[in-house]
Amino acid sequence: MIKKEIKITNPAGLHLRPAGALCKKAMEFDCEILLTNNNEIVNAKSVLSVLGALVRCGDTITITCDGKDEEEAMASIEEEIKKFHE
Repeated sequence: MIKKEIKITNPAGLHLRPAGALCKKAMEFDCEILLTNNNEIVNAKSVLSVLGALVRCGDTITITCDGKDEEEAMASIEEEIKKFHE
């Protein structure tokens, strides 16, 4: 299991478009991928769950990957989130 904290700098936070892209990317992997925000842990493969976590600009989220492809998943998820920081 690996964990990484990522600060959200997108002014709109993880709204529908980046949440959808994040979930789509997460579903490419077999490992469990969780997103934690303000002590709420959600399945990163569920758009509704990610939206329900209410991730806003300035929040620091924790991504947890656990499974056989966790390293690849973490790198890919981190890259996907960074796309929306620009």
